[in-house]
Amino acid sequence: MARVSQEHLDARRRQILDGARRCFTRNGFHATSMQDILKEAGLSAGAVYRYFRGKDEIVAAVAAQTLERVRESYATVVAADPPPTPDEVFAGVLARLRDQLGDPGDHRALPQMLMQVWGETLRNPEVARVLAEGYAGLREQWVRLVESYQARGWVGRDVDAEHLARTLIATVQGYFVQQALFGGFEPDEFEAGLRALVTMRVPGPERAGPAPETAR
Repeated sequence: MARVSQEHLDARRRQILDGARRCFTRNGFHATSMQDILKEAGLSAGAVYRYFRGKDEIVAAVAAQTLERVRESYATVVAADPPPTPDEVFAGVLARLRDQLGDPGDHRALPQMLMQVWGETLRNPEVARVLAEGYAGLREQWVRLVESYQARGWVGRDVDAEHLARTLIATVQGYFVQQALFGGFEPDEFEAGLRALVTMRVPGPERAGPAPETAR
């Protein structure tokens, strides 16, 4: 019998995960059955169970794949010199992720998948572990980006790089939550809003607020 190449095995595994991800995006993790995944992937039960013991393993694998592509996309975008601003990071990473993980014309597919991954951490220890590792790596990358801003004088040296990094991550996560739950918030609109926020300049007297009234 001819030996199956590693390339074939890898392609078959991707086929399963791609089919599962489409099912999960449409129906959610828990409303999707193994039969749904088999049908979407166009494979027999035997072919799928060769790679995964059950749906929980597929869920964890889809979560790991999604988070790894987030990390890879981020690393590619921030490698530019000079470093991209936060709005440019968002635009570049989102464009790459939508090409890799979802329909480029569907602005809610990726946010909905990310929401499911985040929610699954509350019940699935393996997904929680994968997410914790992915977040730790992403946070380190954002910290390095903030430090590069500080080295160029774009951000003050007195700013805690990790605190700012986590704030920027939270801002992007907030976009995905809003888009997944409510829609109507296009990526270019968020990008423009984020750009306006990070370039905002508040004059000194206004930042201090109105002077207190003199006691009579």
